[in-house]
Amino acid sequence: MRNRRTWISFVAVLCLASACWLHAQVPASQSSESTLTEEQIKEFLLRAEVTASRRSSVGITSPWILTLSDGTLTHDALFQPVNERQATKQLADGRTELNFVDSYKYNIAAYELAKLLGMSDVIPVYVEREWDRKIGSLSWWVTVKMDEGKRLQQKLQPPNPDAWNKQMFNFRVFNQLVRDTDPNLTNYLITEDWKIWRVDFGRAFRLSRDLQSAKDLPMCGRELLAKLKALNREEALARTRPHLTNGELNAIMVRRDKLVAHFEQLIARQGEAAVLF
Repeated sequence: MRNRRTWISFVAVLCLASACWLHAQVPASQSSESTLTEEQIKEFLLRAEVTASRRSSVGITSPWILTLSDGTLTHDALFQPVNERQATKQLADGRTELNFVDSYKYNIAAYELAKLLGMSDVIPVYVEREWDRKIGSLSWWVTVKMDEGKRLQQKLQPPNPDAWNKQMFNFRVFNQLVRDTDPNLTNYLITEDWKIWRVDFGRAFRLSRDLQSAKDLPMCGRELLAKLKALNREEALARTRPHLTNGELNAIMVRRDKLVAHFEQLIARQGEAAVLF
């Protein structure tokens, strides 16, 4: 009996030790990153040491994937130093664009604008940082299973089509607000739980004051529409300075007015239930 009690005690101690060992093996990045606040993420992106780098194979500008560490947390980030401006630009699809801009500054401006609209949980944190003698945007790396291009290629259907469509409807509104001319499929990242993240706004914030396509805007989130109505130019300017010009911000506000008018007209014709969610 004594030997049996001794054996049980030994097994209990062994299990406890094993549990402690397994907990100790969980990397700091896995155990703590989910609890970080926006300000903590920003501080990490701005201050953490770059310990490794590699070039991404996705994207027109081939951004850099940097591994950052502050001694406790290790996490990847995407560095985009592109800041191209041309009077005219021949695009890959044959179009010619006047006053062409492809700038990392727009990534930061889009994130700051998204915060004002309650969409900072679907656009990763962006900051401005210098690395390898270049200045660019640095964004928190989101762990995903695929992008929208791969989803369509593999013909995968989201498990909840209604929730999926609502996410996409809000992204359409945001894309037209910031006048993104290159919202390609690789810029929509899909997590394991089918949440969509939107990245890369380098070719947004065009000076056109027109919506790209009102017919692509059948619905809008109720909260997003309310925040669009409440969007204040001075606050938007304070958040996006110096990444946007006055002309770019003025164009945003005109497009905002047109977006609000569009949805108010839809509501008047179809009713709130058919337009807002």
